[in-house]
Amino acid sequence: MGFFDKIKQGLAKTRAAFSNTLEEVFSNADAIDEDFYEELEETLILADLGMDTVTKLMEELRRRVVNRGLTTTEHVKFNLKLILKDMLKVGDPALNISTKPSVILVIGVNGVGKTTTIGKIAKQLVDQGKSVTLVAGDTFRAAAADQLEIWAERSGASIVRQHEGADPASVVFDGIQSAKAKGTDVIIIDTAGRLHNKTNLMNELNKISRIVNRELPEAAKEVLLVLDGTTGQNGLIQAKTFKEIAGVTSVAITKLDGTAKGGIVIAVSDALKVPVKFVGVGEKAEDLMPFVADDFVDALIEDKK
Repeated sequence: MGFFDKIKQGLAKTRAAFSNTLEEVFSNADAIDEDFYEELEETLILADLGMDTVTKLMEELRRRVVNRGLTTTEHVKFNLKLILKDMLKVGDPALNISTKPSVILVIGVNGVGKTTTIGKIAKQLVDQGKSVTLVAGDTFRAAAADQLEIWAERSGASIVRQHEGADPASVVFDGIQSAKAKGTDVIIIDTAGRLHNKTNLMNELNKISRIVNRELPEAAKEVLLVLDGTTGQNGLIQAKTFKEIAGVTSVAITKLDGTAKGGIVIAVSDALKVPVKFVGVGEKAEDLMPFVADDFVDALIEDKK
């Protein structure tokens, strides 16, 4: 099953809530007038695209209707999809793992599926023939390192961990030295996910980043933010906070199969101006899928046959 079919299946709840309502807006419209625009705007907001994104989208859609002389709702719908696709294309959708080793620093609040996402990425990279070292930098949550160790065994990656409560920066230093000694291709670092104190979290992430930059100054580095798709606009608030304190370069959005609010993918991409690189639509390693913007929008908004 390719990305389009799998994402279409994974977006079933969002499609049921969004695509059907959207189709009603387009099919019931007598004219492209203010009533039509208001209904369309409300539908987009309810799909969790976010007010800022919807406002921007509607302004561009209105501009195109006038400038391109669009007179049918099918033409408007086609242009809506084009605008959404453009909004999602804000950078390279592929992971930057162009050096040996490359570093992926994974951040996000507890409960979003961060450690599981790391395990799934590790499995995919190992399957591609790359060697991977996992670094258990979340030393504050008792089960985090144990969970990561299970994923290391499943994926064929190695793992570096210390005791609970150890200094995360110390674990990262050890992990980098181990990866260097083994000639590892990719180092994936788990981090603590406590967001209640931004200052402490920022200091901790900065300390880890300084060690990475000092020990591996030439390495390609991703700061991958993991968000839970079911949290909707709360996820967007988290995303903005982490972008501010951690220099996010890419996003993975999990649990899209469990929500009717799949529009959050577009809201996050537009708000952060960083690429969504993975979306999660199930429990298996292969259900964390590299993101394809065009297929995502086509699966979200079906064309009439």
